[in-house]
Amino acid sequence: MSCKDGSRNGIGIGMDNGKYVRYTPEQVEALERLYHDCPKPSSIRRLQLIRECPTLSHIDPKQIKVWFQNRRCREKQRKESSRLQAVNRKLTAMNKLLMEENDRLQKQVSQLVYENGYFRQHTQITTQATKDTNCESVVTSGQHNLTTQHPPRDASPAGLLSIAEETLAEFLSKATGTAVEWVQMPGMKPGPDSIGIVAISHGCTGVAARACGLVGLEPTRVAEILKDRPLWFRDCRAVDVLNVLPTANGGTIELLYMQLYAPTTLAPARDFWLLRYTSVLEDGSLVICERSLKNTQNGPSMPPVQHFVRAEMLPSGYLIRPCEGGGSIIHIVDHMDLEPWSVPEVLRPLYESSTVLAQKTTMAALRHLRQISHEVSQSNVTGWGRRPAALRALSQRLSRGFNEALNGFTDEGWTTISNDGVDDVTILVNSSPDKLMGLNLSFANGFPSVSNAVLCAKASMLLQNVPPAILLRFLREHRSEWADNNMDAYTAAAIKVGPCSLSGSCVGNFGGQVILPLAHTIEHEEFLEVIKLEGIAHSPEDTIMPREMFLLQLCSGMDENAVGTCAELISAPIDASFADDAPLLPSGFRIIPLESGKEASSPNRTLDLASSLDVGPSGNRASNGSAGNSSCMRSVMTIAFEFAFESHMQEHVTSMARQYVRSIISSVQRVALALSPSHLSSHAGLRSPLGTPEAQTLAHWICNSYRCYLGVELLKSNNEGNESLLKSLWHHSDAILCCTLKALPVFTFSNQAGLDMLETTLVALQDITLEKIFDDHGRKILFSEFPQIIQQGFACLQGGICLSSMGRPVSYERVVAWKVLNEEENAHCICFMFVNWSFV
Repeated sequence: MSCKDGSRNGIGIGMDNGKYVRYTPEQVEALERLYHDCPKPSSIRRLQLIRECPTLSHIDPKQIKVWFQNRRCREKQRKESSRLQAVNRKLTAMNKLLMEENDRLQKQVSQLVYENGYFRQHTQITTQATKDTNCESVVTSGQHNLTTQHPPRDASPAGLLSIAEETLAEFLSKATGTAVEWVQMPGMKPGPDSIGIVAISHGCTGVAARACGLVGLEPTRVAEILKDRPLWFRDCRAVDVLNVLPTANGGTIELLYMQLYAPTTLAPARDFWLLRYTSVLEDGSLVICERSLKNTQNGPSMPPVQHFVRAEMLPSGYLIRPCEGGGSIIHIVDHMDLEPWSVPEVLRPLYESSTVLAQKTTMAALRHLRQISHEVSQSNVTGWGRRPAALRALSQRLSRGFNEALNGFTDEGWTTISNDGVDDVTILVNSSPDKLMGLNLSFANGFPSVSNAVLCAKASMLLQNVPPAILLRFLREHRSEWADNNMDAYTAAAIKVGPCSLSGSCVGNFGGQVILPLAHTIEHEEFLEVIKLEGIAHSPEDTIMPREMFLLQLCSGMDENAVGTCAELISAPIDASFADDAPLLPSGFRIIPLESGKEASSPNRTLDLASSLDVGPSGNRASNGSAGNSSCMRSVMTIAFEFAFESHMQEHVTSMARQYVRSIISSVQRVALALSPSHLSSHAGLRSPLGTPEAQTLAHWICNSYRCYLGVELLKSNNEGNESLLKSLWHHSDAILCCTLKALPVFTFSNQAGLDMLETTLVALQDITLEKIFDDHGRKILFSEFPQIIQQGFACLQGGICLSSMGRPVSYERVVAWKVLNEEENAHCICFMFVNWSFV
């Protein structure tokens, strides 16, 4: 029976012997109840419904089956109709924006044609004037109207209103006019599923970005959200409204002081002295525009603030127009001069790039608005019983706490302590009550927390030829590759318990990690998760320690295709209760891509060691690289880790934290080198991990043992030298992996196909155990066949499913396993060959 046979108004139609029978409201209500519980009931469930509901007792089961078919079809049509209506609204709004963009470009073309004609005429006049010995008046006569001098304004309301009106006109000329030459943001394509139309400036003063998009919120709500900049702009430390003046046209003028965090340890923070003007245009559009107040305008001034560089905001803001059918169309313009002279030359691309400004500020505003709109329409409970707004607040606390530790402002209680003679790691200590207030809330086994200080160890390093998203994903999924288990346990214990020492006697050994996802933004740019680390007690003192440890972790910038995005991995220890107001000590990594510069530095250089980098208008004049390396992919990684401790242990904790961060730097350098495309493509990428024989010798043992036990050659090039043997083994189409002969076998070597199958690298291979990659069925087969492999030397396992390190299922036709013997014919390891594998 087709869907059109269904009744309108929710009354289903059944069919019995070619006749239509209308269901009663009571029957429809009973069927609807079952449908919400089970949209596709089995025949047994339908018969049970007939028996339990007297109103359905005389209806044929086939009719009920048809009703459910029709009901599912109507539901599918309803969802599809809603989806198409939403897409149609987006397309309508996008079409309107594209038409406006087309009009702007046409105006820009006309303006360029006019200017071209003017300059051509001006050139002719200048050429003629040079023939006249008295030509000064002719030359200067053609230069009027090129620049407009505004009379100075004072700090009175009339003077501020004059500045505000001028700011409004300049902002609108950027948002919808031709005041700035805009080009499409690289990698951004407009469409119904895109964030909007994003453009960056070309050839203007400072850096500028513009975006147009549709959000499902009313204009007043949009304005309220955008004005609260610290909630959506993670780099914004504070915005203080120092004065509010109403205007005659119903608008408001506000005087603001804003501070921005520095993104790395190598750059000072920025601050702004702003005028913000809010008004309503004649067409009902809401406008919020801002600009910096400078001494040249004779307006009110703000004295310089220590440790901050005063940056300039050129006319910027938001144009919010109501959209037909609900929602708003928003135009965003950000235009700043971030004073790049104040940072080392290697970091200046961060302050001279309109793409970076678009990613960090302009697009962040649109994403936040879309997220709020999504939460309003889908106010469901997500991970661990929390609503999206609560999870978003947690992620903001993590990000803000990391920025606070990274910047270490003195007004928050941070003081820098002396180093050990090497400037690679900076140590700061905070003993202020405000910082420690949240850390003294927890109790464990009757012991109150007595930590009365927080220490932060931070450093920055330069990375070359390593994609930030890939490196960050590796750090997230292979924590044991860089983290110290004892340090994780100590950090958790320092927040929760009192009697604790750093000797290691009371520290548990935290082994494997389990990642529990909580939530992600609608653009999948950021997600929040909980990492569960299993604990193993080593002594009776471990009774005061948690048996398991939880980390709240924030990940962002994991999209490899995004342009200029900052990648972050920030985590903080929490307890099992996971309260929304739980104390947090955020630590982690931030990787910011740098655009190609003229200079090239050595890979993995620790920037805090580069004290010779001059900071000033002239920057660093020395060049350590050649022009040939200017196209290398470069990024700056900033590391910051926080530890709570008792004040009398400061010297010991300082030494421990410094060494820990240095060990992390070493680990990151090793991982970055392994993940570097140039390294992986070289022969050095074939070297075995530490603790195993050389790769060429191991390849010889693998092939000899295969021939010994199975009677055939593994490789066609077996008679050639060991180097060709290794090359053939490395490029073999089947996945070949070696693991240890231990109670818990761990992989030690793999060819390229094996690394592809497990989605890992040689560096991280040792973190993967043999049993982890098999499902329950595969583990049973493996355990039953393992004794045969040890006794007979080989076995052939039937096909099945295994898992990569990313959790993706992999199917294989069969697995051949054999013992690998060394030169003394002693068992060195076990080799597994997965034949005809593929991702499911």
